[in-house]
This record gives sequence, structure tokens and C-alpha cells, in this order.
Amino acid sequence: MFDIGVNLTSTQFAKDRKQVVKRARDAGVNGILITGTNALESQQAQSLALQHPDYCWSTAGVHPHHASEWSGETETTLRRLVEMPQVVAIGECGLDFNRNFSEPEQQAYAFNAQLELAAELSLPVFLHCREAHSRFISILQPWLPRLPAAVLHCFTGNRQELEDCLALGLSIGITGWVCDERRGLELRELVPLIPADRLLLETDAPWLLPRDMRPRPASRRNEPCFLPHIVEQVALLRGDDAHQLAEKTAENARRIFRL
Repeated sequence: MFDIGVNLTSTQFAKDRKQVVKRARDAGVNGILITGTNALESQQAQSLALQHPDYCWSTAGVHPHHASEWSGETETTLRRLVEMPQVVAIGECGLDFNRNFSEPEQQAYAFNAQLELAAELSLPVFLHCREAHSRFISILQPWLPRLPAAVLHCFTGNRQELEDCLALGLSIGITGWVCDERRGLELRELVPLIPADRLLLETDAPWLLPRDMRPRPASRRNEPCFLPHIVEQVALLRGDDAHQLAEKTAENARRIFRL
């Protein structure tokens, strides 16, 4: 099992990060990708990955919520970070028109700038899209021929959006959203449509604690040690063997991020 999306820099993990990683190991998770969401947290993510060699890696990027922070200094920071062996992708980058913490045009500018950087450096991209599909595709598509890989993490879109992404060659990250009996019903129907070699699994911890875990964890905080539950649920939805699915998705992650 490989968790491609852990926000280990979150303050929710401030008191027990090492224990969180240990619990993940003990649960059978054999690799973690730590998400960078702005210049500072991308630096923190790289530092955390350095503490767990050959087990944790990181991304370096600016989440659309932080797009207003994009600057030449930010780009310089990302360029420096991607020289480190722990940093294996540009991102998390993309568009989020659900909350617009940064203005849409700021988001589009920062997204395009990061795609340009990834293309120049031949790095995979770790993508975010929420309620911005058409604009997201229009910005991303011209860069795809120059990118070694593109992963749309935490996919929660509809069937047409999934088909669009698959047609463009994107890999798809699935979270515990599929374990939500309120919001995840449509996604449950779509999970079997994702080709096995393009499927990736993640917790997006500390967010998106699977709602159907029994017994329920005492805390609402999600952890990478809960990835086995997501593997089992996705395997059930796809009619796959859970062990084989865990191995295949981990193989996909290591191939895409060149680990």
C-alpha cells in the first residue's frame, strides 16, 4: 500500500508525527507522499520526508487556496526544493472554485506557472480540481505532452469529468470519500471505471476520515494507517482482491513518481 496524499505538515499532527508514521508502517503502508501546499509547507514537507528515508517523499507546490501568494520568490523556492531527492512532483496545484480563497484568475496564473515549471523540469504534477473542471482542463491540456505524468488527487467529480480526465491520460487518486454514504455514492459507481494502471489510493489525512469505519476512531482526525480500510472498500467496489489492489496501486505510485 502506498498513500499518495498525506498532509503531514498539518498542525493536527504537531504532537505525534513520528507516531503517525510508525502506525502507518505497522498497518502495512509501505510508502507515503507528503503534500506541499505552499512555499513554507513544501519546505516542511521535504524536511519531514528527509526524516524517513526510502519511506516518505514529498511534493512542492502551491495549492489554489494559496495562489495569491505566488511570486518569483515562490518559484525560486520550488526550484530549490525539487533539486532534493525527496521531492518527486510539483503540486499540489490546480483550481478550486468552491471557496475561492484566492481569486480565480490568481489561481489560473499560479496553476499555469507550476505546469510550466513541471514541464521544464520534467516532473510529474500532483493536481487539485474542485468545481472548476472546464477551466482546469483548458489550462492543463496544452502542457500534458510535456509532462511525464499527471495525478488528479482526491477525485470527487462526476462521470463526464472522470471520462475527460482518463481520456487525457491522467491518473486518479481515490480517498475515503468513497466511504461516505452521503456524499460518496456517485464516486462509488465510478471507481470501477478507472483502469487498474491509473488508480492511486490516498487518505488525504488529516481530512476525510472514512465514515464507515467500525469501530469509529475516537478522534475525527484521519491517518495514513487507515489506508487499508480504503483499500478494502475500493476493492469491494471494483470486485478486486484487496491484497492485489494494494500491490497494484503501490506499484502505480512508485512508477509515476519514479521511486
